[in-house]
Amino acid sequence: MIAKAKLSSQPTPRWYPLRYHPEQARLWTARERFRVTGAGRRSGKTEIAKRFIVEQALTHHERSEFLDGFYAAAAPTHQQARDIFWDDLKALTPSKFVSAIRESDLTVRLVTGTTVRVAGMDKPQRIEGHPLDGIVLDEYSEMKPDAWTRHVRPALSTPGRPGWAWFIGIPRAAPHFKRLYDGAAALEDWEAFHWLSEDILDPEEIEAAKGELDPLTYAQEYEASWDTYQGRAYYPFDRRVHCKPLEYDPSKPLVFCFDFNVDPGVAAVVQEQDGITAIIGEVWVPRNSNTRIVCRRLVSDWGKHKGEVHIYGDATGGARGSAKVAGSDWDIVRAELRGEFDLRWNVQRRNPAERARVNAVNARLETADGEHHLVVDPETAAHVVDDFEGVCVIEGGSGELLKPTSGVGSELTHLTDALGYYIFKRHGVGGLQVATSEVFF
Repeated sequence: MIAKAKLSSQPTPRWYPLRYHPEQARLWTARERFRVTGAGRRSGKTEIAKRFIVEQALTHHERSEFLDGFYAAAAPTHQQARDIFWDDLKALTPSKFVSAIRESDLTVRLVTGTTVRVAGMDKPQRIEGHPLDGIVLDEYSEMKPDAWTRHVRPALSTPGRPGWAWFIGIPRAAPHFKRLYDGAAALEDWEAFHWLSEDILDPEEIEAAKGELDPLTYAQEYEASWDTYQGRAYYPFDRRVHCKPLEYDPSKPLVFCFDFNVDPGVAAVVQEQDGITAIIGEVWVPRNSNTRIVCRRLVSDWGKHKGEVHIYGDATGGARGSAKVAGSDWDIVRAELRGEFDLRWNVQRRNPAERARVNAVNARLETADGEHHLVVDPETAAHVVDDFEGVCVIEGGSGELLKPTSGVGSELTHLTDALGYYIFKRHGVGGLQVATSEVFF
């Protein structure tokens, strides 16, 4: 006999009370099968989705003649899906309704016969092979568009048991997500939903984010704006604001920022001066360069500096032979600069994600509250200025940098990449990692 999944007002402690929000309530109670939600960071969209999928699974046998219900909670990759959903779905499901939990394939099976699976859309076949009654596609802007069209949509189309789907995430530069959102209002059985982080988060968190993020990143992450980069990666950069003559201060540490390349060979030279990231110099060797040549230029230009020199750069330079001379790039940097400077090493084991690095640089250029924290000397770092003005994102992509391997633009990105490794580690984008209590509908 099938057990009735009668839910109390708080089935498990994980179902703590949530703050009412009218748009979130509209999302929960909507009748449309396909619901597209662009909402701000930490504004409750994922929490609502977790609760909805558990509620739907627990009550599936009360709505459907098919007792083998199948629901999925999905994210762009398997690890993301596990991190976002797995522990919470287990905590939200009352133990008396659980028949089995399989950690191997992230599956919860209920005593009613219904299954809930956590899956990454890097391998969409994880949700294929069985009629799908409902799915949440979280961080949808990061998913490949054909994950929906080729894999998920057909699985929701079993005769007699049409399934539903939620698309949730932060808009970002994702054309496939925007097309779904824009088209939802005009399509039968589709609806779009939108709300801001400031509707949910404490005002102090919002003000902190505005002081840490560049305007577009804030608009995307906290206002769920569908604005795009409009081509330029470092769109806040303005010569009138960010360029002025700078003085080298011998009492302050120098920062050498590396990105390993041959044509050109580059490094950026930075000082932190009164709260401003001051780009006071660069190395630019247009042709036939290598890491040894770049380092010798740095010694020639800055060898009289007696204070600390902090080293940042591309973590992948640790691969042996990448400079096409003996040893790894970082081996060469150490050999060439040791004895010349008082070195401090800050090279990470792995590079930050490209978009996170670009966002960090943009936040130094301008935060959402209108403050500027980066200046370039246009005489001593002219190619840095060229990079800020010339680096673009791939048209139709998801914010990836355009990096031509030859011809126009092939000399770009290297200096701003080098700066990005430093700025991300030193200044970061704290507003994207806010730890705060969440409140939801």
